[in-house]
Amino acid sequence: MRVVALSALALALAVPATAESLSAEIGANGIAPTLARLKAQPEPALEDIFAIGGLHFLGSVERALQMQWRSGADQATGNVGDALGLPFLRLPVPPNPAPEPFSGAVVSQLFADIDADMAAARAALATLPPGEDFGLEITFSDLWFDINLNGTREPEEDALAILGPVLLGWQWQAPDPAAPPLTVRFDAADAAWLAAYTHVMSGVANTVLAYDPAASIDRVIAARAAIRVAPPSPGNYSFDASFGQFLDAFAMLEGAVNQPPDAARAKAAKDHFLSMIAENRRFWSLVALETDNTLEWIPNDRQTSALGLDLPAGTGDTWLGVLADGEALLQGRLLIPYWRGPTGQGINLGRMFDDPAPMSIIGWAQGWAAVPYLEQGPVVTATSLRRFEALMGGDAGLMMVFLN
Repeated sequence: MRVVALSALALALAVPATAESLSAEIGANGIAPTLARLKAQPEPALEDIFAIGGLHFLGSVERALQMQWRSGADQATGNVGDALGLPFLRLPVPPNPAPEPFSGAVVSQLFADIDADMAAARAALATLPPGEDFGLEITFSDLWFDINLNGTREPEEDALAILGPVLLGWQWQAPDPAAPPLTVRFDAADAAWLAAYTHVMSGVANTVLAYDPAASIDRVIAARAAIRVAPPSPGNYSFDASFGQFLDAFAMLEGAVNQPPDAARAKAAKDHFLSMIAENRRFWSLVALETDNTLEWIPNDRQTSALGLDLPAGTGDTWLGVLADGEALLQGRLLIPYWRGPTGQGINLGRMFDDPAPMSIIGWAQGWAAVPYLEQGPVVTATSLRRFEALMGGDAGLMMVFLN
């Protein structure tokens, strides 16, 4: 959940503003109206192009929240997002007293929309001329999601109120209303960071759609109705409310992955994850050239973050080492260790995307489902990841999401 929450928060912050006008416009009118106005411009400025990319991402987050509120996804089996570990579907929404009927097709459509939104964001960012910089500021308190679709900002729709507790858990503290508003200045390097995050989310969306969970979700919901399982409710600590819901989640997951996948979607997911790594490298090469130190988002070794995060010297190079391992795994140059058999063999992750198959969870645990992807060759080690964890201390997980 932290991955998606931080992704959403970070990309929310990446919506630029000319002075405070665009930031204030989002605060007053919302995401969709602001995006529509920007896209209607015949010749948008560089900051507006960047804003279009950021608002397309934010629109996906907003749609996911609206879908949960409108359809009662969080009430269908306890929470479909929790059951399947699906990004965007585990964020808290205010209760809807009269939700529409929920079905698995709603989830599939949402991830198709997410993929389309990420493509639209990248299309906008691709029009930014290489070598031209801009400096844009955004104030966090202007960001909100129209969850109940009434066009009016309400306290429970504040972006920080939604994402903060999910992102930081017990460490979350609501901002001091007397403190000056937190503001970040975004520049051309951050466009590469934003593009990388769109590839992350397109990769996730295509992975979900490759193993479309709609039918599996509907089967579990229908079984619960036939068995007359009581709807989830606060304070219900019965055996069914705990172990029963675990079985529901496992049945949804097992039913989704143990079916013939969409090979084109799986290959697209792999391509997006590789593109994320390429864009991340481009970001670090651009940010290394910066000489200013003004309200930075992700700083180089000579800058400081406006968020108050402490990034030790060498963060970029260390993180790129982790990504290099990920790239080698996706390309099959390194293998994933498997728990059975001799050393010197492992799973070719890249071939799992290139030649996907139904995934039996028991088969993978025992080994028969893993056999088609077993190869002899160098196996990835945890050296790069441990180096990053040592550099970041207890904040390694948070920083992995932050840096993407």
